[in-house]
Amino acid sequence: MAERNSDTVTANDRELVITRVFDAPRDLVWKAWTEPERIKQWSAPKGFTIPVAEGELRPGGAWKSCMRKPDGTDLWLAGVYREIEEPKRLVFTHAWLDEHGDPGPETVVTVTLVERGGKTEMTFRQSGFDSADSRDGHAGGWNECFDRLDELLARR
Repeated sequence: MAERNSDTVTANDRELVITRVFDAPRDLVWKAWTEPERIKQWSAPKGFTIPVAEGELRPGGAWKSCMRKPDGTDLWLAGVYREIEEPKRLVFTHAWLDEHGDPGPETVVTVTLVERGGKTEMTFRQSGFDSADSRDGHAGGWNECFDRLDELLARR
């Protein structure tokens, strides 16, 4: 298990920054962010599952996921990859889809991975929230996801 090094910063109502250190090499953390079968294992809060994770990992490529709540309700989200600098930096848009498949407000996620002596420092930044409540809700969800990512990486 990685050392519990986690900082969550809410610099303003529109931006969320989370920093974590994982006890895993950067290449493995990169794969967890970019390979659908790995994404399905961690990219949802506790109790949720990811039955669908698909996308075209290239600048301009679309991605789409389904997050299933414990009660069976499906929540769809999607976006477009903007920047890919393997294994250092990943930038993509993120929007929840309504019941018709239309996107709601869009945010931009930037994931930066830095190798630190066999461990990986991840800086996660999500910007463009329409409210502090939305930002704070995402902070809780993402931190649960990153706890699950830590568990997945520990099983490598």
